[in-house]
Amino acid sequence: MTKVVAFNGSPRKNGNTSILIEHMLEELRKEGIETEEIYLSGRVARGCTACMKCFEKKDGHCIFDDDCVNKCIDKMVEADGIILGSPVYFTDVTAEMKALIDRAGLVSMANGGLYRRKVAQAAVAVRRAGTFHTLDTLLHFLLIGGMTVPGFPVVGVGKEIGEVLKDEEGLMRAKDAGKNMAWLLKTLEQAKNS
Repeated sequence: MTKVVAFNGSPRKNGNTSILIEHMLEELRKEGIETEEIYLSGRVARGCTACMKCFEKKDGHCIFDDDCVNKCIDKMVEADGIILGSPVYFTDVTAEMKALIDRAGLVSMANGGLYRRKVAQAAVAVRRAGTFHTLDTLLHFLLIGGMTVPGFPVVGVGKEIGEVLKDEEGLMRAKDAGKNMAWLLKTLEQAKNS
């Protein structure tokens, strides 16, 4: 069965980032695609130390196994699609999301591109400034990893929890992103089976 895993970098479990991701996942589930959302808050303990042990070991994992990064890497490898979502923190992604990107990205490079040809998308919840920088951070990880991003990424505007629900265009884009991902995933599955 086709599966998409979403990584939520927000410390607010039911916040605006979660709302955007859920609108995307809802469209995927409508098409029979299995989904999972993983919250990074409180789980990712450290950033990359550039020790380069992943290039020595080449086992698809980071040498540091005392937090959730290796489990997240395994989820990415197993999934057909990946969603990264983050609120804007000082005009960029949260520290948890950055730690995942840096470590998972280096492990992927050390192992020949673990996420190549997966279908991917990014979602950003923003109050005002930092939208494009945050999108760049998320999209750079996806594109450097050789993933395909169908359509424009998701941006939702809102400060307080639930405020993004007033952003009709943001919600519409989230649904559209989910539909685009579902279409591409199903098209690739049909091509693989023919």
